[in-house]
Amino acid sequence: MGLKVKEISTGFIACLSLGLISQAIGNFFPQVGASLFAILLGIICGNTILNQSHLSKGVRFSESRLLEISIALTGLTLNMKDVLAVGWQGLGFIILQMIGTVVLAYHLGSWLGFSKKFSLLMSAGNAVCGSSAIGTISPVVEADDKDKGISITIVNLTGTILMVALPLVTGYLYQHQVIPTSAMIGGVLQSVGQVIASAKLVNEDVTQYATIFKIIRIIFLVVVAIVFSKFNTREGEPLLRRSRKQEQVKRVGIPRFILAFFACCLAVTLNLIPDELSSIAKKTSNQFEIIALAGIGMRVKFRDLIKEGPKAMLYGGSIGIGQVLLAIILIFVLFRS
Repeated sequence: MGLKVKEISTGFIACLSLGLISQAIGNFFPQVGASLFAILLGIICGNTILNQSHLSKGVRFSESRLLEISIALTGLTLNMKDVLAVGWQGLGFIILQMIGTVVLAYHLGSWLGFSKKFSLLMSAGNAVCGSSAIGTISPVVEADDKDKGISITIVNLTGTILMVALPLVTGYLYQHQVIPTSAMIGGVLQSVGQVIASAKLVNEDVTQYATIFKIIRIIFLVVVAIVFSKFNTREGEPLLRRSRKQEQVKRVGIPRFILAFFACCLAVTLNLIPDELSSIAKKTSNQFEIIALAGIGMRVKFRDLIKEGPKAMLYGGSIGIGQVLLAIILIFVLFRS
């Protein structure tokens, strides 16, 4: 046990340090947030001063285990009763928006020549909750570290651009009416932080409802993980057709941290968790996620970004535009007065 702690300590300290620096920078640029800075610093340092083999075990621990713990703790901040606040139209909007995003992202990725696994990571990251969704789906579809790192980087970059752009779009289309504006921001942006930062550029009412729309998406993370576990990720074979051998392999089930996430969410919904604990869980989850994102950035190599980056950015940007257009259509259909 002592040897294992020693093996991971140096890499963990490196990720922790980058996470703390990212938070300090993020305080000066709240519209961008610490998450994106953590990824970018991780990429830069992981390819230069921290590109050392003895850090690898600690970095892997930080980017995998801490992200899993962060996702599980997120469940302590969610109440499924919040779904009722936006009515059946709001619930229908989120379900259709998520399905449309998954279908769009997967087929667009296939058209651009990306692998099934990378396309599924991009689908989940954009449809649900960014880094957390990709961290959840990655083991389910057995994606490699390169695809995981690049997809998280692209999703965060796309989300940052949309975070600033969406208040301009909703101001033009809806004159910042609360429900359609909240649906657009909460239904499109990838992370909770991006949703809150973007909505605060409008007003407090939009911030409240946009967060609820976002919470509904996060609650569906469990469903997305279950559905994605049924997909055939072998290249050249139909996505929805699986062999008996593959079925046996996939029966390992949903990762334990997802079950913990859902159990925590149920506990909050049943009022078994005090508000103080939920507040602590939220802060701890955010801290762990930033450290994990620094680790994920450290595992992304410049050679991979040079090879996949430009096309991946085109991919991420196209998904973002598609999400906005889909949201405009759904808001028009579902929220007409």
